[in-house]
Amino acid sequence: MAEHVLITEDKYDGQYVALRSFADNEVVAAGDDPVEVMKSARAGGVNDPVLFFVPEHGMTLVY
Repeated sequence: MAEHVLITEDKYDGQYVALRSFADNEVVAAGDDPVEVMKSARAGGVNDPVLFFVPEHGMTLVY
């Protein structure tokens, strides 16, 4: 299976990030509040952005 990396920059660690799409991983908005990130992405003309959280390096995640 091929690996697909969406974010390669450390500056987004610990933030919610909105991308144009899975195929176009241009960051259109980022921040601490997912609702505000979605609003910002939509205000920028992206109707259906992909939103996800970028964990900080070394962060422990419990699912």
